[in-house]
Formats: sequence, C-alpha cells, structure tokens
Amino acid sequence: MEVISVRNHPETADSAIKYIQSKWASEHSMPVYQDCIMHSLNTSSPLPQWYLLKDQSGIIGCAGLVTNDFISRMDLYPWICALYIEKTHRGKNLGKQLIDAAVFDAKAGGFPYCYLCTDHQGYYEKFGFEEIGIGYHPWGETSKIYRISTDIEY
Repeated sequence: MEVISVRNHPETADSAIKYIQSKWASEHSMPVYQDCIMHSLNTSSPLPQWYLLKDQSGIIGCAGLVTNDFISRMDLYPWICALYIEKTHRGKNLGKQLIDAAVFDAKAGGFPYCYLCTDHQGYYEKFGFEEIGIGYHPWGETSKIYRISTDIEY
C-alpha cells in the first residue's frame, strides 16, 4: 500500500479527479473537485492537498486536506475531507494511512489541528480525534465536528 500526494505526483491528477468524483461528487459538484485538485498542483499554499491510496491493483482510497469541507465552521481549518476506502479493503486500518498523511502535511504547514465533519460515530475516535461540536452544511444538514492535534509522533 502506498499513499500518493497528488501535488507531488501531478501525473496522477486526472485519475485522482475521476476517482474522487466517482466517490463524492454529485452532478453539480463535479467541477468543484476538478477545479480544486487542479489548482492544488501549483499553489504555494500548504492547502489544498489530495491523496490517493494505491496497491498493486490500482486506487483503493482517497482523501483531501482543504480549507473548508462545506461546513459553517470556517474559523477552523484545515479539514480532512473525502476520506474513502473501497469496500473490499475496509477493516484493514487503511483509512489511518490517509489520515496520517493529511495530519503530517498539516503539521508541516504550521497548523496545530486537523478537523473533520462526519456522522460516523466510533471510527475517528480510535485514531485520536475528539468531538468538539456541531456544524451546519449549506444543504441544511448537520454533522459532528472532530479535531486531532498535529503534534503527534510519526
């Protein structure tokens, strides 16, 4: 298994866009992912970052590190977003590899915490995330907000 930074491997951008869109985008949000990933390649900012998890068969997961994950708490960032592991590869602790890559890059960018919003309960806590509140999405739903310190050892 290998985590690939799309920024560090721009040749993966097209496959990253297609994969992430297939897992997360609606008909209306397809350009959001394409635009964000393409602009992540050449920015001098530490954000956004996009990651692919690959094995010998190809892409089996993805994640992003962004300034906002479609949530009201714009005072908090960066956000780990779009975390996905193929169903056939779940239960092997592979999501942690993507989370670790995002936390590592957030720390390198000078951020003391990473955040995420989710409705999952019990998954992120096992990696050290703590629930800190509720956020509101533009489409009217709410999600729990979690954070993790970037001050962890690798």
